[in-house]
Amino acid sequence: MANPLDEVTGPVAENGRDARVIEKQIPVKVGVGSKIFEVMLWILGIIPGVVFLFMKINAGTYLRSLEQKIQSAASTIDNYLEQRVVILQNAAKLLDRAIDLDKEILTKVAAYRGGVNPDADTQRNAISGQVDQLFGQINVAFERYPDIKAHDEIEQCLQQNSYLQKEITAARELYNDCVYEWNSAIQQWPTKMMVAAKEGYTTRIPFSTTAEIREAARATFF
Repeated sequence: MANPLDEVTGPVAENGRDARVIEKQIPVKVGVGSKIFEVMLWILGIIPGVVFLFMKINAGTYLRSLEQKIQSAASTIDNYLEQRVVILQNAAKLLDRAIDLDKEILTKVAAYRGGVNPDADTQRNAISGQVDQLFGQINVAFERYPDIKAHDEIEQCLQQNSYLQKEITAARELYNDCVYEWNSAIQQWPTKMMVAAKEGYTTRIPFSTTAEIREAARATFF
């Protein structure tokens, strides 16, 4: 039998392909077979039924705990985003330029951290993209006034921004690890999947980069 994926004779993507995050939440569903399985356990005896009931309780506790873990990871991202916005605002003031910084960004970030935004998973990428755009605007100002880079306070802002961007990247990786753990757990049959279906849980959307960052990554730097 030949290899299912044959890199020698199989089709090859000559032009390459970008990996993109699918922004879609998939609800968890179980069929009639799962209900029959649970009923059969009770028919076989009270002990199997009770054991399975406790397994479902433990599965529910695990998923709720994992959900809090995801919220904590998301809050870490939001905290760093908020700090980065403050740094960029300070940089803009130091440049003494009328750069239009969106006043709603801090409010939105605070709302995500507080858990009041039901679309936080979907929209957090958009807020991150707006922050990146703010830095892009300030960067343009740096390029127009190269001498100002020597200013100590500006240099400190740049260093803090660089540090926060690294922390945001690390926090995103942690968040995506938690999302992967969640998306895998809710598909584990029978207990976790049945609990997830009953509670109406869906898959979570991983953090992804913006279109502007993708285009910038294709640029020539050297």
